Amino acid sequence: MKKASRLFLLFLFIPGVFPSCKKFVQQQEQNALIKILTNGVWVVTNYSENGNNITSAFSGYTFQFNANGTVMGINGSAVVNGTWAGDLNKRTITSDFPTAGTPIDKLNAVWTITDSYVDSVSANTIINSQTDYLSMKKH
Repeated sequence: MKKASRLFLLFLFIPGVFPSCKKFVQQQEQNALIKILTNGVWVVTNYSENGNNITSAFSGYTFQFNANGTVMGINGSAVVNGTWAGDLNKRTITSDFPTAGTPIDKLNAVWTITDSYVDSVSANTIINSQTDYLSMKKH
């Protein structure tokens, strides 16, 4: 009887533990994403728009992601401010540079991550029925 009551208590306890563990793991993954993105500056190594390679338009730009969800596009003394948000479950990163002109405004999208490492990321997005491809590398 004593063994059965312990087993019953264990079944009551387990459902309460697993949701907390899952949230803890998700938070650790989110923290790792933020650390990877915010540690260093990034450069565009490839940008293809509707099949046209326009990577050279991003020449001279570096991008600094901040833990508070802001991002800066920097080209010399010119700085364009924006925001970013990552969604680990959907494997997406959303970026928005509301006052940016070309080429930075091309980054305003929800990007689906297709490949990622601690020092590089590749993604794509669909804009006006065309697929754009973006690759960035930590500089």
